[in-house]
Amino acid sequence: MRNATIRQLQIFAMAAKHLSFARAAEKLHLTHSAISLQIKQLEEVSGTRLFDRIGKRVFLTEGGETLLIHTRQILQLMRDAHESLMALKGLKGGRISLAVTGNAEYFAPGLLAEFRKQEAHVRLRLLVDNREEVTRLLVSNEVDLVIMGRPPAHLNVEAVSFSPHPLVLIAGAGHPLAGRDHVSIQELDGEMMIVREAGSGTRLAMETFFRERGVEPRIDMEMGSNEAIKQAVVAGLGIGFISQHILGLEFSTGRLAILKVEGTPVMRRWFLVRQKGKNLSPALCAFWDFVVKFAPDYLKRYS
Repeated sequence: MRNATIRQLQIFAMAAKHLSFARAAEKLHLTHSAISLQIKQLEEVSGTRLFDRIGKRVFLTEGGETLLIHTRQILQLMRDAHESLMALKGLKGGRISLAVTGNAEYFAPGLLAEFRKQEAHVRLRLLVDNREEVTRLLVSNEVDLVIMGRPPAHLNVEAVSFSPHPLVLIAGAGHPLAGRDHVSIQELDGEMMIVREAGSGTRLAMETFFRERGVEPRIDMEMGSNEAIKQAVVAGLGIGFISQHILGLEFSTGRLAILKVEGTPVMRRWFLVRQKGKNLSPALCAFWDFVVKFAPDYLKRYS
């Protein structure tokens, strides 16, 4: 790999991202033949076939997947080096790449907007995905910072808790349990639950909540987005377990009700997370401090 060039790695990463040489050519403003040539040369210097070509589609080989992990790290390090050198020169700006789990997508854009008022020249990138993918992005150094619930225990990270994160049970406004001053956990036995996919932070919190109380929830539907859960609950398809920070318009207009179930809200915490030992640019330092100081009061409007 000592003869591989940064440009070849950039082209490879783009082709791997889209699994399309044509799409990579479009994004990088190159010809299709130029992309193919650079990939071929990279395969030669690495001694590994990187893509399988089946019909008009391309797929990463095992070797390609391995190289992609390291390529992403190399390119991120190059970006970090650029930001650090610009900071030494006293130039304004910088770049922040932030990934958040689905529950944070409702307040993260607002946080970035408030930060931008203070640091107008900082370039911002926001990714929203599930807990597993956000964790992968952090570990592979594809993002600088992550906002999530409790960080996985196996990660070697720096994490700071900046705000409470209440999780609640919700129902449509017309549900028999809506409007009650007290709902026992036993009354939920047999209720149809609409929940996030297995492995999500919200799903894990829900399973822990019911398990600790000896109740087996009846999971009727799994959905991959919070919006889908809210709309299903509004339609009367069941009860949802969801972050209070995402209730939004449906709650404010009375279409959703928070059930006053004993033991709720289930209190978790929001964390801002970075890899331990990561070199922090001035922009990242400023954003880290901003979230810790500003976010607690900002999130109160979502509770």
